[in-house]
Amino acid sequence: MDFIAELDARGLIHDTTDREQLSARLASGPIGVYVGFDPTADSLHVGHLLGQVGLRRFQLNGHRVFPLAGGATGMVGDPSGRSEERNLLTRDELEHNVRSISNQLEGILDFSGVNPATMVNNADWTVQMPLLDFLRDIGKHVSVPQMLGKDSVKSRLSAESGLSFTEFSYMLLQANDFRHLHSAHNVELQMGGSDQWGNITAGIDLIRRTASASAFGLTWPLLTKSDGTKFGKTASGAVWLDPERTSPYQFRQFWLQTDDADVRDRLMRFSLKLLEEIEEILVQHATAPHERVAQRALAHELTAMVHGERAASAADAAAAVLFGSDPREADAEAMRVVAGELSLTEVSAADCEDLPALLVQCGLAKSKGDARRTLEQRGFRCNGEVLDLDSNVSEIAPLKGGYRLMQKGRTSHHLLQIFS
Repeated sequence: MDFIAELDARGLIHDTTDREQLSARLASGPIGVYVGFDPTADSLHVGHLLGQVGLRRFQLNGHRVFPLAGGATGMVGDPSGRSEERNLLTRDELEHNVRSISNQLEGILDFSGVNPATMVNNADWTVQMPLLDFLRDIGKHVSVPQMLGKDSVKSRLSAESGLSFTEFSYMLLQANDFRHLHSAHNVELQMGGSDQWGNITAGIDLIRRTASASAFGLTWPLLTKSDGTKFGKTASGAVWLDPERTSPYQFRQFWLQTDDADVRDRLMRFSLKLLEEIEEILVQHATAPHERVAQRALAHELTAMVHGERAASAADAAAAVLFGSDPREADAEAMRVVAGELSLTEVSAADCEDLPALLVQCGLAKSKGDARRTLEQRGFRCNGEVLDLDSNVSEIAPLKGGYRLMQKGRTSHHLLQIFS
């Protein structure tokens, strides 16, 4: 199977320029390829992850990859897929965001070794370019009817909010990025989500007009859930790659909660495993869907990819503590992760003598009467041990880190630290 056929089998192709020509070019030797990431926030989120994984996939196949941080285009804002104009960021905000997302891009791609990735920032060739030079050297090659024909422009022109000249110029800026990278680094392929098709083909046309050379474009389908809702959102908001915004544990849980109807698609598109390995996982999953084998494989691989193997293993262990395994077997790293996810109450040993009151204090019972009833029904545990009315949790050996893990049912947890 050639590389383009594999991408197609994974569901990663929505549009391409001449497919046979692109396939032949990829087979003939290394090609330069780039994906742009505008710094609209100081972290990327899972909606950007396909671009990063896509570049990594090309890098592993021997191609030269160029992740682009949009220090210039981020000042304008891409109208693609938007119903209204983005809020413009200050230069200081953009520079901070560029530094932050550059660090995240360097986590997934290999910037050393025999085929290192090359980080580029379009501010380096755009900010100092005089306006008149840009209009004369770039603008004259792109017609207004051509720009008006792009879906990203047409959809906004027909919307109530319209389209500002600032956003209208975005296509020219991105086209010039492709032209510059083609000239400076022999980049021949730009990739992006399907909403980027108009911007990508504008760059291909500009390269043809200014350099009399050919270039290629490839887009992947935009991700949605099987029920049609937006991918990458949870009740608490976006799922970020920054561990300070979305912890590795929460990141893992996002992927673990993938619906059975979506898990094949997510594995195919995001996993770097061979197609044969993915099919084996899916066959195993089908025999016992309740064990969520496919979701666990997906969650671990992507958490390790973004946050490192150690963080992924700790997140796995923390999830085991919270959902079934004996917490006394958890190591200090796993308990550190657990402590980062749960509320913590510090109490004295004397406070532990009135267990119903302690359970109310922890938020695991509404009242002392509620606590007593649940204790009689054997509904509370501490460090995995079932509690009764005579239990004193201060007498139960602490877990690593000095914690007692209080639990009601399967999903309600609270940590205690007892001081003398």
